[in-house]
Parts: sequence; structure tokens; C-alpha cells
Amino acid sequence: MTLSIGPLRAEPGQKTRGSLPADLGTTAVDVPLILVNGSRPGPRVVITGGVHGGEFIGVDATTRLAGLLEPEEVAGQVVICPVANPPAVYGGRLNISPLDGVNINRVFPGNKDGGPTDRMAAWLFENLIDGADAYVDLHSGGIDQHLLDFVGYRLTSDDELDAKNKAMAHAVGYERVIFGASPDGGNSHAAANRQGIPAILVETGQLGDRDPATVRRLLDGLYRLLHHLGVIESPQHLAPVTVQPRDWIWTGEVESPAGGLWYPDAVTGDEVTEGQTIGRIIDPIDGAEHKVSAVSTGTIIYNMNGLTVRPGTHLAAIATPHD
Repeated sequence: MTLSIGPLRAEPGQKTRGSLPADLGTTAVDVPLILVNGSRPGPRVVITGGVHGGEFIGVDATTRLAGLLEPEEVAGQVVICPVANPPAVYGGRLNISPLDGVNINRVFPGNKDGGPTDRMAAWLFENLIDGADAYVDLHSGGIDQHLLDFVGYRLTSDDELDAKNKAMAHAVGYERVIFGASPDGGNSHAAANRQGIPAILVETGQLGDRDPATVRRLLDGLYRLLHHLGVIESPQHLAPVTVQPRDWIWTGEVESPAGGLWYPDAVTGDEVTEGQTIGRIIDPIDGAEHKVSAVSTGTIIYNMNGLTVRPGTHLAAIATPHD
């Protein structure tokens, strides 16, 4: 079966590279795509990197995967988008788009009649994610964020979909597999779940890292996942999985109560208890101090490393093992 997205086409046994324009209302951007149409039937898998600016590991890993994956090795179809949100990747290097200050991973599946970021999200859903048999969104700790590698998925109340999400998440081979208790919200994988598409989020690396060993770690995880989905045979060149994936559950997110300078007392990997002071925000004008407390008990999975914060900035996310 021909794999086509807009004017881009890949016949069975063919790999096609190109880009498609996305109309964002106030501007248009070119979205790079690589279509790998396998020589045998199988699932359609969509992989996106570069949903956020300043998160380079996923961009690098998808670009490398696009070069390494050959159609004769593939059963099914793989759609790879290394830079899913060009305004943020090229213009902002932050979670938010410089076009409108919106975090795209809070507005999926988007709105084709909305602002630029809503339109970008809607374009990705309409052209890439809709109709997929599995969706993988790649992220990392940005230039101002410490982060422990993890795979995320959602519970949906659909037992079959939940089982597929969990199996995909475990197949990556990371130690921490963290689930959210519902498919609500504007995250890409949650929005895909609401349309019945199995989907996961993979977080690898931190602080805007682009270390080749970290990229290799993510590539290995993607190969394991593609093997699990039946897209490729078992690769022989992967590093062995040395940890047993373990399910965790999100227990809380800590947001900045005020703008100012952020001084953390607890950092990524630390165990904290609900109500514990995990940092302070200092007003640079009058020196006033705002104490910031943990909203739940658990381990800090990622935290803000930057000094300057705005009201509502995510300072930390907390999870705990779910046995």
C-alpha cells in the first residue's frame, strides 16, 4: 500500500524524504518528514521529535533513525518527523513558541482555526497522527531542566488500549515507566489516546544535552519498541537492558507561586515528603522570599535548573513507584 502524506509518497519498499508546509495563520513553516514504507505489511508507526525547542536528543535520534531504517527491514510503515514544531525548535529553544508564547504540548489535538501553536498541533494531528497504529513522542530535559529518563503513558479506562500503552512503554527498556491516571489534558500522547491510538512519551537526557551516548540510548529504545510492534526483526547491535522497567505514578507538579529567582533545596532524584520545603523564590526587587513546598510525597523526576522563573513556571514533578 502506498504511504502518502500530502504530495509526499512512498511506495512499498521505498523511503521518501521531503517537507510539507503548515499554515499557522500569521506565518507558514516547513515540516520535515521521512516516510519509510516497508517491503511487508505491518502497522503504521508515527515518531515525532522537536515538539519543544531546546530538547535536542529526540531531534538527533529521529534524524539518525531516518538514515538507518531501510524499507527492506521494515514490516509496515514508519513516519518520522524530526522537527514537529519548527517555530519553537528554530526560533525559541524553549517549551513555548516564540510566535504566541504557547506550549504546544498543552493544546493537542489543537485547533485549525486557533492561534499559531493551536494550528501547528492541529496540522500534526490531521497529517501525521490520525490513522496511526502507534504514536511515539520524543522529549528530553530542556536547556533549563534536570530530568531522569522515563517513559510516560496514560490510563484511559479502555483495558485493551491501556494494555497496549503499557506494553509499548515497557518495551523501550527504561527503568522508570510513569503513568498518568487519565487521558485528559493537552499532551500529544494523551490526545492520541482519546482518539483510540496507542501512544507513549519518551523522555531522554537533560539540560539541552546532545551527547552521542544519550542519543544512542534513545535509539536503542526506539529499536526495541519497533521490534515490539512487529516493525523490525530483533536487532543484534543493541546494548543489553540492565534494569527491569518499573511502573510509577505521577503524584504532583509544583508550580512557581511568584516571579523571581529560583533557589532549589531539593533536586532531581531526591525523595521528598508532602509539605517539605524544596526551594525558595527571591524577589530581586525587595528581597522577599517565597517558600516552595512539595505538593506530594515521592521522587523528583524533573526540576527547574534555571534561575529566573515566572508565576506558574513548572519547578518540579513528583512520582512514586506503583507496585
